[in-house]
Amino acid sequence: MPSWNIHTAHAELLLREEGAAALGIRDVDAFLLGNLLPDVYVGYMVPDITRKIPYADTHFASADFVPEPRYWEFFELYGAPESDGHVSDLVLGAWAHLVADHDYNQHNNAFINARDIKPSTETRERKQADFDTFGRTLDISLVPNITDEVLRQCALFRQYEVLEPDVRGAAEAMRRIVRDNAEHHVVGTPTYRMLTDDFFPSTFAEVDTHIRAGLHAYAAGDASWGAKRD
Repeated sequence: MPSWNIHTAHAELLLREEGAAALGIRDVDAFLLGNLLPDVYVGYMVPDITRKIPYADTHFASADFVPEPRYWEFFELYGAPESDGHVSDLVLGAWAHLVADHDYNQHNNAFINARDIKPSTETRERKQADFDTFGRTLDISLVPNITDEVLRQCALFRQYEVLEPDVRGAAEAMRRIVRDNAEHHVVGTPTYRMLTDDFFPSTFAEVDTHIRAGLHAYAAGDASWGAKRD
């Protein structure tokens, strides 16, 4: 799955090119945290979390070799507006995270199937190493501030309980990733272990288009903004 530097790079690009208001985003910090949230309780990214939740549950995914999260199911269950008529920025970010995981993993699966690469521990490690390398080519700088509004939206998140210590741990983990990306930034086109040079630019562009279109639809009042894309 994409690493947090990739998820954050997508969020930063949208905010930089579109601006929050055009995407229906009212609280940027909550949106940024939402882009991390589905991974927080899986247990890999944030140390000392209060509990663990299986990836299949947080991501609406089957136990496949490289699972493709069903972002549309998350939307159907949790994409309704709150009492103020707006969808939580945390929910918008979590939806964007699941879209990215789905699209990147779907393209990865198509890649290995087309080349008859067999699922294995080695294949998974090569794939994740390539995603990590690509992440280091991206410039990122934003870390969500844990404000009262962010904590309010976390308290209202309906899929599972989101606790303040875990939220603060996620922000600190993201701060370390931003710092590490700057210290170990990769310039130019790196050498990948399995995926090809054109895989990431084309997939990044497709994911960007998908998330951008959904948020534009939301901002325009389209009630089906997060539904499954044909």
